[in-house]
Amino acid sequence: MDWFSTPEEPVGETTAPLRVSELSAIIEGLLEDPRLQDVWVRGEVTNYTHHGRGHRYFSLSEKGGGNTAAVIKCVMWRSDAERLAFSPAEGMDVIVAGTVRLYAPHGAYQLQVRVMKKAGAGEKYLLVEQWKRELAAEGCFAPERKRGLPEFPSVIGVVTSETGAVIHDIRTVIERRYPLGIVISPTAVQGEEAHREIARAIRRLAGGVDIIIVARGGGSFEDLFPFNHPDVVRAIAASPVPVVSAIGHEVDVTLADLAADIRAPTPSAAAELVVPDRNVLIARVRELRCRMGSALQARLARAQEEVAELRDRLRPLRFARKLEERKTATADLADRLGRASGTRIERERLVLAELKTALLGRSPLAVLSRGYCVAEKDGMVVRGVDKVDEGDRMKVRFYDGNSQVIVERVDHERNI
Repeated sequence: MDWFSTPEEPVGETTAPLRVSELSAIIEGLLEDPRLQDVWVRGEVTNYTHHGRGHRYFSLSEKGGGNTAAVIKCVMWRSDAERLAFSPAEGMDVIVAGTVRLYAPHGAYQLQVRVMKKAGAGEKYLLVEQWKRELAAEGCFAPERKRGLPEFPSVIGVVTSETGAVIHDIRTVIERRYPLGIVISPTAVQGEEAHREIARAIRRLAGGVDIIIVARGGGSFEDLFPFNHPDVVRAIAASPVPVVSAIGHEVDVTLADLAADIRAPTPSAAAELVVPDRNVLIARVRELRCRMGSALQARLARAQEEVAELRDRLRPLRFARKLEERKTATADLADRLGRASGTRIERERLVLAELKTALLGRSPLAVLSRGYCVAEKDGMVVRGVDKVDEGDRMKVRFYDGNSQVIVERVDHERNI
């Protein structure tokens, strides 16, 4: 049966429709063209996945004419991947050998790779690495310029496409957790001019919001390429408010992620980061209210005890009794002080009398009162007759006066 017809030969009612498996068999037969067997292909690795069972899934892309990029899906089974001498990576330029096969369950063709050789870093990958070095030198990725997020923002700005699931996911999370104002700054998120639109969208929000979320869903390396552009990175670094990036999947890291103040693995996670959870806040308020009530009750109980104690201490009878006790104690202290001071004075008086007697006993007048006298000559006390001559005028001092005498004779006698 001829399964194909020309425009001049339309398919009629008598023509039986193909089953899907039959159509797949025809396509598979066409793919058995010798030109698609053991073919060598060079391209840039994108959407690379290392499966847990050892298989490698990826795409090979080539920059085509205009704004399109030629992409072919590839698979490398574990038996072939175990012979790899290197670890493939996103953006790597490689040369592979394999056969084009149809994967009937998905209705898609893919290149089953048997051999892979490293041909060098892809063109876009090298460009991103160059941008990364230049922007790092400008300080766009410096940790010290990273800012924390406000705890209770009022308005959130979102830079993303107006259509798609991203803005829906962000709105849903924010409305569930902590409803507040959302300002959307729409932009294309992929394409040749997307980087310029994204940078303008970021700058439009400056000064009008508390936090900016820059987000888009998952995609290939080419899809996320605008978020590596210096225009976007510099717009994020110059933002007057903190920027949270949520670009692609968790494994995708763009230069915009490195410049952002905080990177979130998904748009929903970004929304959870920028707003508090009202359920947590409500629980916290309840806990604080409970703690305040307990503290207030404890303080009131202590105050009541203090008032009761003061009231008891200020009762008239108790106060009078305390006053009487203090008066008695004061009188006792005064009596003891009077007795102690009188005893002390009497003791000091006896000491003074003894000192007076001792001093009088040593006084020259006391000696003179016992019949002694003191002879003076020319104002000097005469201590012996060797200082006295006949005819000398002398003064003799007695205990009650003195007299003037003239020496008539001097007798020298030896004391025995």
